[in-house]
Amino acid sequence: MINELLLQFAQYLEAQEYSQMLVSGYYSWNWLEATHVLTLMISIGSLFIIDFRMLGWVLPGVSATAIADRLHKPMIIGFVIMFITGLLLVYAKPVENVQSLWFRIKMILLVLAFINAWVFNSRMRAADGTWDSARVAPKGLRTGAIISLSLWCGVVAMGRFIPYDWVDCPKVSNTALLWASGCVEQLNAL
Repeated sequence: MINELLLQFAQYLEAQEYSQMLVSGYYSWNWLEATHVLTLMISIGSLFIIDFRMLGWVLPGVSATAIADRLHKPMIIGFVIMFITGLLLVYAKPVENVQSLWFRIKMILLVLAFINAWVFNSRMRAADGTWDSARVAPKGLRTGAIISLSLWCGVVAMGRFIPYDWVDCPKVSNTALLWASGCVEQLNAL
């Protein structure tokens, strides 16, 4: 049911003139993808510095909240641009993305990463300020930092797998894999 709806919506998007323009334009796809990757480096790079500081791996002599406050604005700007360019990349090739197992895993990891970021930020703001100058953050914040690093590494890895998807709907016969990839036509043919 959900796979059919997603595929129908993706087919509708793919039929739009602007969707086709993004893919067929001489530079549009390249600039879009390059901007997505560059802002990914800015936003996730800033996030990793904050996470590494919480774990005590970098800048142990600098206040953790000072680092977080300093990197917050470039990180948010990077995330906003990365989000917009990501939406445009999906809009350019919606059917391909909707039927990609890696894209689906990436979206799940992305949602989990944003939930973790919200919880992590809430815990960091609510934590007692006495740890701010300590070499490592309290255990709850360190756990959040490790989860953050793991989730974002997964998001990046799945994003890199998307263009090299070996789960090609017509070539797969495993029912679970077909369902997880959203291969509606092949599932209906079984």
